[in-house]
Amino acid sequence: MDNQTINQTKLEGQNKGRFTLPLALLAILPLVLLGVVILIFVNSGGGLNLRSPAPVEALSIERTILSPNHIELHVRNAGPEDLTIAQVIINDAIWPMEVTPAATIPRLGKAAVHLDYMWNPGEAYAITLFTSNAIPFAVDIPVAFVTPQRNQSTFMSFTLIGIYVGIIPVYLGLAWFPVLRKLGKKWMTFLLALTAGLLIFLGLDTLVEAIELASVVPGPLQGIGLVGIGAVGTFFLLDAITRRQMAIGKNEVAQRMTLAFMIAVGIGLHNLGEGLAIGAAYNVGEIALGTFLVVGFIIQNITEGLGIIAPILRDRPSWRQLALLGFVGGFPAVVGSWIGGFAPNPTLAVLFLAVGTGAVFEVVYEILKLIHKDTAKQPLPVTVFSGVVAGMLLLWVTGLLIK
Repeated sequence: MDNQTINQTKLEGQNKGRFTLPLALLAILPLVLLGVVILIFVNSGGGLNLRSPAPVEALSIERTILSPNHIELHVRNAGPEDLTIAQVIINDAIWPMEVTPAATIPRLGKAAVHLDYMWNPGEAYAITLFTSNAIPFAVDIPVAFVTPQRNQSTFMSFTLIGIYVGIIPVYLGLAWFPVLRKLGKKWMTFLLALTAGLLIFLGLDTLVEAIELASVVPGPLQGIGLVGIGAVGTFFLLDAITRRQMAIGKNEVAQRMTLAFMIAVGIGLHNLGEGLAIGAAYNVGEIALGTFLVVGFIIQNITEGLGIIAPILRDRPSWRQLALLGFVGGFPAVVGSWIGGFAPNPTLAVLFLAVGTGAVFEVVYEILKLIHKDTAKQPLPVTVFSGVVAGMLLLWVTGLLIK
């Protein structure tokens, strides 16, 4: 090969990665043409009459706030066009209202409907909002109850609920560490499999909750799409972080500690969803349900501490590391109770639950890789199978106290 050919090859290699102006224009041209086609279709309708014979309106009631002699409804326009709230009926009686910032709500816009109404605690109320096109949207208040206000006392109450649900049970589970580390290798493998079973159950439970809650998310916000984005995105993000951590030359002890932290993160995100559920239950006045949830989650979450320490039972972590693991796994329940109690939002809740789902299943993936690595030379399929099934059954039994 002569020098001219060699130089030409080098020049082609250098120019290969350059993004020149002609290439940029070629990249933009299809998008411009696509915009022109869409504009022509919107203006002409392709020869069809695209106007709906009836108005298409959708109003999502996102939150109901009750204070003495006052009801406030937070709504969002989930329809394709502007929507105007014209009338409100409470228990078959037309009632005066005030809408802020305006009665006409733009697409995806929010508004607050204020009703001066002397409601009685413990009674049920049916409210129907009518638009200017006489389309009704109903919301029921099964039990009237003063909505918790944002003050120091309520803040501390929700904080204590989160501590009871998340932090205390997780730390109690960590307290088994001195006992469990005396077990043999076969039992440690069983505990890892048990942890995988616990997390599989938690992941499925969180996924179902996210899908159920997605049905109340305003249509344009695409609740199911949020579930997919949150779950899949979190899974691959944590997988990338874990691979990077494992690739920076850490020894096996450090790698197992990294896995323990990943388990704590996954469990913490799940506990965030539990806090949301409990806070929301108290927010709408379902005190009995909230108390029931707290007791059930306390019993269930003690097993989560066991799952966090399972990868590091053969090691000697410091008390500071164990304390941090418990905090990461338990404190999100406090944050969840704050959000659920003070600002319940179905869209945000769906996203959080989806993120928790992705995190939990990514941790299951990492645990199964560790189990395969530890048992590659000696098959223990019965031990692994029994551990996974036992973990799922354990949470199923404790779940009987919650569902």
